[in-house]
Amino acid sequence: MMQFIDDGLTTVAAIFILILMVPFGMAALRMLTGPGYADRFVALDMLTGVAVAIAALTMITTGRSEFLDIALGIALIGFIATCSLSALLERKTRSPQR
Repeated sequence: MMQFIDDGLTTVAAIFILILMVPFGMAALRMLTGPGYADRFVALDMLTGVAVAIAALTMITTGRSEFLDIALGIALIGFIATCSLSALLERKTRSPQR
């Protein structure tokens, strides 16, 4: 019974990984072609969120706990990048217009 549940969970996780490739691709496209900086920052947040979810689902699929460390690293890097880019955007809007 437990083997059936484990196989089912692995299959569902693999299907979710494939489904998450759609928003990952759309966010990557928005990040590359966004009309403004704010759109690109939001796309970066979405990319990191989807990447963390994919890493967690990969951990479920493969059974290797190292992917949780990768997910944590991606989340931390994404948080720091978002904070620094938002500070840059804030400084850019406060600078006097010439």
